[in-house]
Amino acid sequence: MSGRDLFCQPRRGRAGAALAAAFVGVLVTGAATGSLPGRADRKSEAEHAGSAALTAGGRHEEVSRAAAEAMADGTSPLKAAERAVSRSGDRWGAVYSHREYEEFQEALDGQYTGVGLCARRERDGRIEVTKVRAGSPAAAAGIRAGDRLRSIDAEKVDGLPVTEVVSLLRGDAEGAHAGTAVTLGLQRGTRAWSATLHRARLSTDPVTVRRPADRVTVIRIAAFTKGVGDEVRTAVRHSPPASGIILDLRGNSGGLVAEAVTTASAFLDGGPVATYDVDGEQRALHADPGGDTTRPLVALVDGGTMSAAELLTGALQDRGRAVVVGSRTFGKGSVQMPSRLPDGSVAELTVGHYRTPGGHGVDGRGITPDLDADSDAMRRARTVLTGLGDSS
Repeated sequence: MSGRDLFCQPRRGRAGAALAAAFVGVLVTGAATGSLPGRADRKSEAEHAGSAALTAGGRHEEVSRAAAEAMADGTSPLKAAERAVSRSGDRWGAVYSHREYEEFQEALDGQYTGVGLCARRERDGRIEVTKVRAGSPAAAAGIRAGDRLRSIDAEKVDGLPVTEVVSLLRGDAEGAHAGTAVTLGLQRGTRAWSATLHRARLSTDPVTVRRPADRVTVIRIAAFTKGVGDEVRTAVRHSPPASGIILDLRGNSGGLVAEAVTTASAFLDGGPVATYDVDGEQRALHADPGGDTTRPLVALVDGGTMSAAELLTGALQDRGRAVVVGSRTFGKGSVQMPSRLPDGSVAELTVGHYRTPGGHGVDGRGITPDLDADSDAMRRARTVLTGLGDSS
């Protein structure tokens, strides 16, 4: 398992355990979501959802009441809210502290507070640095990929889950902000040393584009943070004429639904992307007209493809725009609605479910690829893309 120093600890409790896989990898948190925005927090998806999303009603009121009663009794409103969410049986329901929710929203805006390194845990429990972001505090301190991370603020990290290492790097326990210091114990070969870094506000790199010499453009999307859709459309426009595209969605645990719809618009000429219900009321998401519908396209997915990424995959598959290669996706096709609790924390509860343009439910089922592939998925995607190009 590997991760970058983004986000906070996974959500607490039963729902947190279910969501711990959500942003593991490039994004580390339990906040994988196709969620609708809070009333005053975010407008990008509300433009699609409409005011009906605010009728989640009873469940939100019950959780809010539990938090308020706990405040009156002098006990933890956060824990009371978590118990209420657990009792509701909502698989994806969860509660964030005020700080956690702020970090979640910052991350969806493509920003985070950290030192700019990626790490993974080796089989023997050692934590190894796998990547250092250029211009980050870690880069300025001379840390390199391959260095061993031995401790964080004198706490040994060998054997810790990557999510806990990430939390220590970010200073989640103390609510650390940009400018706060963190001391790392490091080792390179036989040399051991310590370095004190100051956390900084950094930007994520959710979209990467590679153009190998075989007339294939590979666009990898790590998560649907703010601006991703426009980045993908730009990448498509700048791809060489007649080149095929592999859209790599492996490990993409979702994000902003609006960005997934904008991404779909890069490959579709209008039409449906998904339908969804909010408290039983049916609604739809549509692509913008004018997308590139002629280039050969393969979507690459796996069991870590979730939520908004599944919404995009289902649209491209059902509408015959892409051949889907890989393994069955995760199966999170639910809509969450956040609401603010009396103590400033946020409860996020399920209010509906998505369906693909062909009417297929995703939640608990996932999307079955057109062509199964595992370790050789990229090679098979290239082979399929070559065939699509030959037949066009």
